Amino acid sequence: MRFSSIILLIVFMSTTTTTAFTVPAFSRNVHNVLASAGTGRTKDEIASELTSGKLLEGGAVFDFSSVKTSSEAEKALVEVRRKILEENQGEIATSTSNDAILGINEDVISEVGHDLGIFANTETVGKCASYLRSKAPSDMFQPKENFEERYSSFTGSEKDEIAKVLEKAYVESGEVTSAFAKTFYLGTQIMQPAAQRAIWAVYVWCRRTDEIVDAPRENDAEMLTDLGSWELRLENLWKYGEVHDVLDLCLLDVRINYPKLSITPFVDMIRGMLMDVPKLGQDRYDTFDELHLYCYRVAGTVGLMSMPVFGCATGFTEEQAKEPALSLGVAFQITNILRDVGEDAVTRGRVYLPQEDMRKFGVTEEQVMAQRIDENYVKLMKYEIDRARMYYERALKGVAMLAPESRLPVQSSLDCYGAILDKIEENNYDTLTKRAYVSKWEKLITIPFSWYRTQEISKTFPIPGDKPLGPKDS
Repeated sequence: MRFSSIILLIVFMSTTTTTAFTVPAFSRNVHNVLASAGTGRTKDEIASELTSGKLLEGGAVFDFSSVKTSSEAEKALVEVRRKILEENQGEIATSTSNDAILGINEDVISEVGHDLGIFANTETVGKCASYLRSKAPSDMFQPKENFEERYSSFTGSEKDEIAKVLEKAYVESGEVTSAFAKTFYLGTQIMQPAAQRAIWAVYVWCRRTDEIVDAPRENDAEMLTDLGSWELRLENLWKYGEVHDVLDLCLLDVRINYPKLSITPFVDMIRGMLMDVPKLGQDRYDTFDELHLYCYRVAGTVGLMSMPVFGCATGFTEEQAKEPALSLGVAFQITNILRDVGEDAVTRGRVYLPQEDMRKFGVTEEQVMAQRIDENYVKLMKYEIDRARMYYERALKGVAMLAPESRLPVQSSLDCYGAILDKIEENNYDTLTKRAYVSKWEKLITIPFSWYRTQEISKTFPIPGDKPLGPKDS
């Protein structure tokens, strides 16, 4: 769906319930915010964001890190955040039970097959968080009143209990990853245990962020409220090491173990979700440049979240690896969009294909909604597939920039996800009534080829059909 399920990310949250802020007065306030916000982002706001991006060395990839404007959408989110804090005396309200975890709805539970996050109560979660914070560098978190005093020392049995709770939280993160991102999960199976767990944690945070916007709801006001609460919780985790539910513990653990991990891509992903909020965001994209910004926010950010976990090879820096990482995010998201054209249009009323491209090939929105394939639509799909493959090609050079133990998971994910484009072709470019997918068996037999592509010899003797990597590419 929205964020790319293939090179990344996380867990993180609290015993806060999704109904904690839906009391009548607050709900009315949020409805008023939505009603006054108009019909979405204006052309001037979009243009301002696009001109603020940084063109990277390859020439076709933009870094939109921290880019935002004082748009109606941003103002609405700020107002919702203010009201959340105002009605809860400066704090983010939490529930005293674990029966509702933000971003873990019935659809997620059904997909996984059992309840999530119910194995530890609020006190246990707080104790675990205190222990994790005690292991962090002294300057990582700011002190917070009445925070650390409850748990200042830990017995051996308490440490054992904390280890079991954290292990269980990571196991459930892996289960969510496996249920929703099978290709990505397969790639994590060949990672080192610590990195594997960290990537599961990042993925789950992204999954929960996505569910906040896409889950079935009775009203849009609740969605914006949850998104505001989610962002506040993210900021407090980074600033104070504060958590609200047992799944938050994984992100806190990752934050401590990978101190170079920045909050920026996480915040930017929330901005990407804001772009999908009805009446505030954008359900049509006039040009590919506009779509590129969206792709960065909901998928490119995942690459930036993952880089500190994957690590860089000797002689390379994260700054050098940024362009391929962002290229991969764009490639993944274009692939998602092409695969889900029919589903997005019919079930969500969203058309992500650039309107400019649709006009170029004579494809109408009415045609997309009616799920009608013709020669014009086929030409449009070929054009967009070529664009996606260009970004995969740009991303490929980044594999050699990664630490050796991280190359195979990324390469295999790239190969398996890129194969979805082949499946679209096999389906005669019908992405309106058919959903292209790569079977588990096909993914498994791809791994040996992916491994070979990570080896130095592949630069001299590439697999037939692969483009040789020269010195500039490697």
